[in-house]
Amino acid sequence: MTQDTSAEPVREQRDWQLLARMLPFAKRQTNLFILALVLLVPFAATSAIQPLIVQRVIDGPARTGDIAGIQFLGLVFGITVVARLTLQSLQGYLLQKAGQRLTADIRAVLFRHVTSLSLSYFNRTPIGKLITRLTSDVEALGEVFSTGAIGILSDLLSIVIVAEFMFSLSWELALLLLVLIFPITATVTWFQQAYRKANFRVREELSSLNAILQENLLGVSVVQIFRREGINDAQFEQVNRNYIRAVDETILYDSTISAVMEWISLVAIAGVLWFGGGQVLQDALTFGTLVAFIQYAQRLFDPIRQLGERFTSISAGFTAVERITAILDTPIEVRDPEHPVTLPEDGQGEICFQNVWFAYKPDDYVLKNISFTIRPGQSVALVGPTGSGKSTIIRLLCRLYEPTQGRILIDGVDIRNIRQEELRRRIGVILQEGFLFSGDIRSNISLGEQYSMEQIEQAARVTNVDGFIRELPQGYATQVRERGNNLSGGQKQLLAFARAAVRDPRILVLDEATASLDIGTESLIQLALNRLLTGRTCVMIAHRLTTIRNVDRILVLHRGELTEDGTHEELMRDSGIYAKLYRLQSLTT
Repeated sequence: MTQDTSAEPVREQRDWQLLARMLPFAKRQTNLFILALVLLVPFAATSAIQPLIVQRVIDGPARTGDIAGIQFLGLVFGITVVARLTLQSLQGYLLQKAGQRLTADIRAVLFRHVTSLSLSYFNRTPIGKLITRLTSDVEALGEVFSTGAIGILSDLLSIVIVAEFMFSLSWELALLLLVLIFPITATVTWFQQAYRKANFRVREELSSLNAILQENLLGVSVVQIFRREGINDAQFEQVNRNYIRAVDETILYDSTISAVMEWISLVAIAGVLWFGGGQVLQDALTFGTLVAFIQYAQRLFDPIRQLGERFTSISAGFTAVERITAILDTPIEVRDPEHPVTLPEDGQGEICFQNVWFAYKPDDYVLKNISFTIRPGQSVALVGPTGSGKSTIIRLLCRLYEPTQGRILIDGVDIRNIRQEELRRRIGVILQEGFLFSGDIRSNISLGEQYSMEQIEQAARVTNVDGFIRELPQGYATQVRERGNNLSGGQKQLLAFARAAVRDPRILVLDEATASLDIGTESLIQLALNRLLTGRTCVMIAHRLTTIRNVDRILVLHRGELTEDGTHEELMRDSGIYAKLYRLQSLTT
């Protein structure tokens, strides 16, 4: 499994600082949140007035036998019930709507940021962990702003209003109940901190679980071929057990705090019955007031109990904020310049590497002082042993990474001064394995850009792939399954050629692009390449040296250094690294 060397530590920030990072997203839903806040007062009031109505019924009409009075107060009670349920439903709808919009905004910003990060970030971060950040972590964060934060305000307001009604009836009983709030507050605070730490471990274990799932599902063919089902099952079982243990810890804290709150509320009601019952017997308190106080005790401790539950939810949300901000704080290494330079329209695709050094890790250079110039229209092959730096040169040319030192120029312009969109529009890249997206054949060639059907068909004809496309069930409208699983490797590679041709690039990059094709298909592609390369600069990586004998130049790399430069005939006469590699391949074929 990919090692996550970028595991984000718990960020040493106060909760309010973490929350402030997310406020710009919440401000976009200001209208919904304000409307939900406005509903808090009538909602809390309708809930708090109901015990008072019960007290009025018991001490008034019920005591005197006034049926009309009972019916009237019963009608008022029914109205408050309907009003409370209506306000509760409306408030819940508004909060859920605001929360879903907020999480969608955060997820969109996260996705945009993640897809802008350099490849080095993805090399050290498992994809499964990123998926966890973009899904469950964002959902947990949405709870903070939807039911969490507004819910706490609602609960606090309910406590204040209920307390006012209680003091208006009997300050002794009210004081008895309010004193119990202090141990409750201390209990909630302690458990909230413990739950927060436990929930962070849950999120980390869930990330590991998703990472191993993603890895095994993508590599299921390798797993089955090498009969690793048992080994991988044991690995998954261990990660799964770690996740369950972490979840069990959060359940323990959550259940404990609920039980403690329940016991305290029962003690409070018992205290009301004991003290209030004595006052009723002494005629210092009416029976209706005692009944109302028991209901108020329930209404007082219900929001307090909910506060405990909301604090666990908010703790999970703060954990998610820590992990999300860790991604948002990851710098985007490859950015568009503030004042971009446009490539000349009459540029022919000259490539110049000037003293380029590059290291994936500090002081571990894979390219060392590389300098060469490829003239417009030249075909140049990069060859050398595995790990010599061939693919790294391609990645730097496409600006997937920035050079550690030196410059790369296209038509005399430093590529760091060119917008990435324009740079990659001028460079057509065909990799060894063509990646296809879900959608139809046409969309996989255009990749969302506005090309007409005629342009797409023309590109397919130029690259000799139009015939195979028309043999598909729906032709260009044939749906492609995930990663092109309903097409062969050769067919996917053919579409990659059409994808490059439709963009009419000045520079064409081929990374062992014909390796997965059979001899018949490769001959068709070779004819297409001869047409496609006319007037274009071409840089290709080739391991089969027999396929590059006719290129204009061959650059030989060895341990990150450019050691040889010349035509096939010149390098064979020099009897250097290239000649040895070529003769070795000739002996083995």
